[in-house]
Amino acid sequence: MSNDTFKEQAYHALSSVIDPELGIDLVSLGLIYDATLSPTGVANVTMTLTIVGCPLTDWLADSIHDALISLPGVKSIEIEITFDPAWNETMMSREAKLQLGIH
Repeated sequence: MSNDTFKEQAYHALSSVIDPELGIDLVSLGLIYDATLSPTGVANVTMTLTIVGCPLTDWLADSIHDALISLPGVKSIEIEITFDPAWNETMMSREAKLQLGIH
């Protein structure tokens, strides 16, 4: 499977992971920066958090794992959290901004 195909499948799966504080999925929030699949079946997800020290980090990791582990070819998941670039409201989808009342 190409990484473009995997990325599309991963983003679709991750759109089911809803941030419990904001009520919006991780993809629409712009928290997912990349998703690739290694030849050995490791799904690598690069993401950020809305704040450093987010108390939901473990919950998010478990939810990401559950969303991706059933995708074809995935044997394990590794999550890299980065703050480069730092997340900001402009990374959110138009729909997410509307849901949160941001114009």
